[in-house]
Amino acid sequence: MKSKLTFYLIIAGLILIGLCLAWHRHSYLKVPFKPGIEKPVWLIEARIDFKAQGEPVRVSLDLPDHPPGFTQVSEQAASTGYGFSIIESNEGKRAEWTKRNSLGPQTVYYKIQMIEDPDAGIDKFQIPTPKPAKIYWDPLQSVAAHQLVEQAYEKSSTNLSFARELAKLLTSPEPDQNASLLLTEYSLSHLLMRLLNHAGIPSRISMGLELEDARRYQPLKPVLEVFHENEWTAIDPKSGAQGLPENMLLWHREGKSIIDVTGAKDSEIRFSMLKQTLPAMDLARLQFENDSFSRLNLYSLPIEEQSVFKLLLLLPVGALIVTFMRIIIGIRTSGTFMPVLIALSFLQTQLVQGITAFVSIVVLGLMLRGYLSKLNLLMVARISTLIVLVIFLTSLISVIGYELGFQLGLTLTFFPMIIIAWTIERMSILWEEEGSREVFIQGLGSLSVAIFAYLCMNMDLIRHLTFNFPEVHLIILAFILMMGQYTGYKLTELKRFGVIKKDF
Repeated sequence: MKSKLTFYLIIAGLILIGLCLAWHRHSYLKVPFKPGIEKPVWLIEARIDFKAQGEPVRVSLDLPDHPPGFTQVSEQAASTGYGFSIIESNEGKRAEWTKRNSLGPQTVYYKIQMIEDPDAGIDKFQIPTPKPAKIYWDPLQSVAAHQLVEQAYEKSSTNLSFARELAKLLTSPEPDQNASLLLTEYSLSHLLMRLLNHAGIPSRISMGLELEDARRYQPLKPVLEVFHENEWTAIDPKSGAQGLPENMLLWHREGKSIIDVTGAKDSEIRFSMLKQTLPAMDLARLQFENDSFSRLNLYSLPIEEQSVFKLLLLLPVGALIVTFMRIIIGIRTSGTFMPVLIALSFLQTQLVQGITAFVSIVVLGLMLRGYLSKLNLLMVARISTLIVLVIFLTSLISVIGYELGFQLGLTLTFFPMIIIAWTIERMSILWEEEGSREVFIQGLGSLSVAIFAYLCMNMDLIRHLTFNFPEVHLIILAFILMMGQYTGYKLTELKRFGVIKKDF
């Protein structure tokens, strides 16, 4: 009883570990469960123009650092003759171009790929409450600001509701004299930011890029942010609406300047953007290629070895199918692993060509085996001779197929030839021990199981899951172990024992 419990605990553990690892790979590494899924990607290009003055030049650009709602996929720079590096510090992330000597108009580019991610940037800015900035007014402005703050305070209960009420006062169709006075001196966003800080509520002006497909030479736009409940929340100054506008990428937050240029003058930055669609698998590989967990997958191997493993990782699926067919269904096959290998060879030859070649060569090989048995050769010599003849027959079929314009023989590569030769060897031994009838039954059973295994192994979803989610094989192993404990009737036995049931 204890051993049974331990066995079922192992089964449950394998399934649980497999499911958890697969879900982690999907949710954290963004590997899709289905093949062929594509995701929209924003390709954003920042162009910096300036005039060098014949001295050392340094250009420093502030970069988006974990912006809310977006995740960075890749980045690159184009700057002929300039050194380039990404500098990360406590104050943020910046791109820097340097050159010892430059003269005349210059242009450098920075490109970044971003994908929309609702969960991105949420935890990054959960920081201790900052102090509100000190605001200075002249005496008349101070009185007007104080009265506006008092009016909004009476109608609010939180920082965000206070910001909304202030926005209503400033954007009213008929603003009072206090709002009119201050609006003549400041823009709406900056005035609202000053009033909030004046009231003791931390707020700041960030710079965002409004993303729109196929737009060129776009400037950054001011975005008002209010600190509320341990995070910065964007507020629309015109309506007081909470949250960033749709497709708004926060490029620059309060702190250092957006761009610093030394050794040059007349600097200008403009943005262009393009919306693309890329396979989700490619994005997952780009996004987490340096992640420690993602290094446990097969993407780091050379492409040639990945192709090999893509086939080999299908073998457990074939083994599961053979186990089910033999234990649950009751189909007799020639060996346990042979149908899997036959199905694997069909993956290289395609099903119709593979079945035609397999049946043709096996039948010819068994016919030759009948003649060889009359020569009274020892079994080892007879089987070795048979293997040589099978390879000769395969080569002959390749030549004939090429001359007739068919691809039948050309698909029989080295790997399927070895499998077919091994199949004939086992069939020959079975013929010696059990007779031709058993050869036919097990041969037909092996072929039918191999066809079913091929149909499953050739499914895009199965090929995708086995290669991109290796932990799925733990679940396959658990199911194989469970079927190994099955001791009931096979489905093919129900007909045999149905007569006994009728007698009762």
